[in-house]
Order: sequence, then structure tokens, then C-alpha cells
Amino acid sequence: MGRVIAAAVYAKGRKVTDIGLDQGREWAAKPGHFVWIGLHDPEPAELLHLQNQFDLHELALDDALAQHTRPKLETFGDALFLVVYSPVMDDGKLAFVETQLFAGKGYVISARYGKSSSYSVVRQRCEARPLLLEHGEDFVLYALLNFVIENYRPQLEQYRAELEQIEQRVLNCPLTQSDVEQIHGLRRDLLRLRRYVAPLVEICQELQHLEFPFIDKHVKPYFRDLAIHVNRLLEDLTGLRELADHAIEIGLLLESSRQSVVQRKFAAWAAILAFPTAVAGIYGMNFQNMPELGWHYGYFTVLGLLGAGCLGLYLNFKRLNWL
Repeated sequence: MGRVIAAAVYAKGRKVTDIGLDQGREWAAKPGHFVWIGLHDPEPAELLHLQNQFDLHELALDDALAQHTRPKLETFGDALFLVVYSPVMDDGKLAFVETQLFAGKGYVISARYGKSSSYSVVRQRCEARPLLLEHGEDFVLYALLNFVIENYRPQLEQYRAELEQIEQRVLNCPLTQSDVEQIHGLRRDLLRLRRYVAPLVEICQELQHLEFPFIDKHVKPYFRDLAIHVNRLLEDLTGLRELADHAIEIGLLLESSRQSVVQRKFAAWAAILAFPTAVAGIYGMNFQNMPELGWHYGYFTVLGLLGAGCLGLYLNFKRLNWL
């Protein structure tokens, strides 16, 4: 069941009063006033009621009722409809919470779905800055978008910490199947994050150039600041994907190096064992005309030769760091 988080009227940067949904139209029509309504998991009937109150465009309402559309900004006359997503962790898995924003002359409506951070923090911040809130609907729109973008930063920092731990572990130990699965999961999540972050660049750029009655030219630099933050997020996402790729590459290179060391050791021991095998094979052929077979000290001489040869080979391979 949907619920109204807050519905209030603002004028000259100050809160005037709390209102019910039925009072939105009359307050929004008053000069210098605007209505800010926050909803959580609204029912279709509540959205239809708001459509009648604020003349929301039917296409915007259709998208709002359908949900799960891609992040976007659409304009309908002098009104805006935005869809953005915030990342959340649900039972250890990355999920995205949809937020729909309706904005026009005299009103801002936010509809949040799912378990994401409450926008009451945004309202408190705005009310604590009356000089900026005095701009009206456009500053509230900026504050809401800024809050959505801020939610991505902790998630990226968490992934960065995980990748750095994996990278350190890979440097000290062979790459395991668990490590590969974890890196694959992180890369997949980073791709999903990029899919929801990338459209925000276009959204912020469009907001900078829109000529709407309720978007003041003095607020447009704030939207440019949002675009800068989004671009930094994209750069960080690219860096994290490269970090994940490097972890795999480092693991494969180290594993190849370890295998090379093992192969060299096997080759060295094989060479050491080949020498006595070859000598023993010669004297094991049982030919009659072999002078050494009749020599009193032949057996001890051959054993000494085998020992000296094996020792010489061992010391040589040790010098070459093959053993």
C-alpha cells in the first residue's frame, strides 16, 4: 500500500504548511508558491488522483504506472518527467530502486519504489538552505537528482575495496575458482551500474539547456555540477572494470610464472636423473668386451662418476635458479 511521506507548500524558501493530496492544485496555483509531494510505493489510484490535480500528461502517467523503464527525461509542454535509479544491496545482491519525478510550474512530485534511502534527508537539507530553496521547483529537482547520484558513490567504494582485497590476495596466493567467480560477479555488477549511470549524463545536459518557466538560469550551473559528478562516476566505473581485468591478468601471469618454475624444476631433476640412467644403461647392456667390467675398482669409479656428475648438474641448475 502506498503512502505519502510528506506533502508541503513552500514560498520564499520557507515551508508554509503541510497539506493533503486534495489541496495541491489550489496551493500550486498561488503566485510564489510550490507544492512538494513525496510518495513511497504509490498505488495507481494515487497517481491518477495527482494527474487530475496537476494535469500530468497521460504518457508520463503511463510510464509511471508501467515502471521499470530505462533512466530518462521527457518533456510535456512546460512539465518534466524523469525516471532515475538508486543502487541498493538486497540480501547481498545489487538491486536498483526506481524513482519517478514529476515537475512543473508550482509542483514537484517524487514517487519512490522499493527499499531505498528516504528522501526526507533531501527535504531537510533544502529546508536548511532557504536562500537556495527560494529558487523553487528547479532547486528541489536538483537536490533530488543529487541525492540519487550520491547513492552510487558508497557502492563504488565498496566494490573498490573488494577488488583491492582480491588483487592483494591474488598476489600472495594462486588464483582460485572462488576468486574468479567473485571477480566475474563484480564485473557484472559494474556493467549494471554503468547502464543506469550513463543516461544521467544526457539527463543533466538536457536540464542545463531547457528553457522552462520554473528553471531559473541561476540554477543551471547546479545541473552542470551534477553532470560533472556523473562523468566522474563513469570514470570510476571504467577504472574499477580495469582493476577487475587487471586482477584476472595478474592472477593468470602469476600462475603461468608458477607453472614455469615447476616445469623448470622438473626439467632440472629429469636432467640430473638422466645422467646416471644413461651411464647405468651403458653398463647394463652385458657386452663381453667391456674392460671396465673386469677392473677391480670399476664399480666404485662409476659410482663416484655418477655422484660427481649429478652433483655438478645440481650445482649448475641451482646457480641458474632452476632449483
